[in-house]
This record gives sequence, structure tokens and C-alpha cells, in this order.
Amino acid sequence: MLQALGLGSAEEAVYTALLPRSSASAQELVRQTGLERAEIARVLLDLAARGLVAVVSEAGGEVSAPAGQGADGGPAARYRLTPPSVALAPLLVEQRNALQRAENAFSVLTEQYRSTAAHPAGSVVEVVVGVEQVAHRFHQLELGAQRELLVFLVGSPMAVPREDTDMAESSALDRGVEFRVVATKDYLDGHEVAADMRAAITAGLELRLVDDLPLKMVVSDRERAMVPLEMAGPCGEPSAIVVHRSGLLTALVHLFEKEWDRARPLYPTASGVRAQTAAEQWPTEGELEVLSLLLAGISDRRAASQLGVSIRTVERRTRRLMDLAGADSRLQLGWHAARAGWL
Repeated sequence: MLQALGLGSAEEAVYTALLPRSSASAQELVRQTGLERAEIARVLLDLAARGLVAVVSEAGGEVSAPAGQGADGGPAARYRLTPPSVALAPLLVEQRNALQRAENAFSVLTEQYRSTAAHPAGSVVEVVVGVEQVAHRFHQLELGAQRELLVFLVGSPMAVPREDTDMAESSALDRGVEFRVVATKDYLDGHEVAADMRAAITAGLELRLVDDLPLKMVVSDRERAMVPLEMAGPCGEPSAIVVHRSGLLTALVHLFEKEWDRARPLYPTASGVRAQTAAEQWPTEGELEVLSLLLAGISDRRAASQLGVSIRTVERRTRRLMDLAGADSRLQLGWHAARAGWL
């Protein structure tokens, strides 16, 4: 937890050991953390230099460390944490500033790359050749997503093993990325794949099924996409194109939304997943939650806040409700919901 603020694992161990205690000696910290005495002494010196801990007297007041001993005040010395709200705030500000500088540098370098004459087509399409390079770019797209991932799954993996894909999915879902997948029905062949998909859906992934798809694809934040090429590279290795913001990327996003609308939702079962049949065209629990709030006159933004989801999720659920109802307006949706007994 504290490593994100620049502390090492040993520093975090000592810090968290002091957290529930009013004070502790170095020997007590050795017993509680399992670290060597010399390591504890080094960590205490480091934490004291950062203002995160202080040497205290038996009466509880802060004291200066004995001359020549720094923060390690000897066997009798005791240590306590400086209030985190005071001590950790500068570290947080430093990390935020570093992140801002990194984002600024990223924007500048990206713009320079797009505008340089050395890469006239690089701002639109890149060709990536080789298993390692294709896998590397795939992970860059999925791990770099901050808002949304759109994926077409077709056939068996060629460059990225399925277990690596599962890890990237889990990382994205843990970050709160909206993750939508359209898969062909043959992709779910096999018990292990179905079980993995069931776990992913339970974790928040939205999955739909179609009979066929024109290509494999992953779109990250609607800013870049990756499409494998059917033809092999010069050495017979897999290859792919990476598409950046352009009319081509917009077309790929439209293609995904079109396939998403015609696909059948999949739901988890005890052994895997199953597709919704035509007779089961009924709103999901999440869609009914959105519907009840909309009928109460609550805006999309407030509904998203109350449900703890994104506005895009509320809009997508509303769009599916209208599709199920065959409604052209939300007024017609309310009329159909009352007549069909959805609420």
C-alpha cells in the first residue's frame, strides 16, 4: 500500500507495525516484523529523516536522538508514528506532481511522434511482427486502458496465451475499466474456457455471443486498436496492425457497437456460461435498477452515482431496455415497462 508513496517493503512493514501502537522499541519491531536489528535501525533512520516517525520519551514526549545515534536511540529508545495526515501528505503531493509531469511528457512525446516527418504514417497505423512484439503491444493496450476496452474474440489465440489474456482482463477489471467482449460461439468450446469466462463475468466483464465475426480486435479507450493480420510476417510469424486515432479507428468502434447490438448476452451458470435465448428477453437486475431510477425522474448522471457505475453503463443499459421494449423514447419505455410488468 505504501510502496505507491515511495516506501520500500521493509519501511512499510515497520510503518504498519507501528500503526496500531502508541509506541514501540526497536527490539519489539524486530519481533513483530521478523527483520534483522540492523535493518530495523536503517529503516527507523530513514523514516525519521522523512518525518514519518519520532523518538519519544517514556512520558510520551518527542525527544532528540542521542548524539551520534541518529534515529536509533539505543535499546531503551521508543518510536511512534507522526500523524499520517501530516507526514504522508507531502509524499502524496510529490507522487501526484511526478504523475502530472509524466502525463505532460507523454502528451508532448506523442504529439512529437505524430508530427515528425520520420513517421508519416506512424500516427495512424503501425505494423507489428513477431510473437513477442504482438504480445507486448497487446499488453500495452489492455494494461494502459483507463476507461474502456472493447474486444472481439475469434478462434484460438495465436500470439498471446489465453492465461496471459485472463491476467490482463483481471487487471483491467480491478482498475474499474468498463470491459465489453463479443465472442464467436466456437470460442467458448471447452470446459476451461467457459469456466474462465464465468469467473470474468462474475468479476464485471460483459460478454455477448454471435455466430461469426469478421476479425479479432481489441480497442483501448477508443484511442487505439489492435487487429491481427491473417498473413504471416517475413519469417512466418504472427503480425498485427495497431491503429491510432483516425477515421479507421472510428470505423472499428462502430463495427464493435453494431456487433454488440446484435449479439446475445451470456450469463454465468454453475458450470460455465450460457447465451440468452429469444424467449428470455427480459431486463437484467442491473437494467431494472436503472429503469426504476429513470422512472423516478433521476438523471443519468445521478443514477450512475447512486449505482456506482459509469454514465456510459447507464446509457448502455437504457439503450438495451429501449431495444427490448421496441421504444423510440423514454416515455414509451415507461409505458412498456408498466404494461410488461417489469417493475
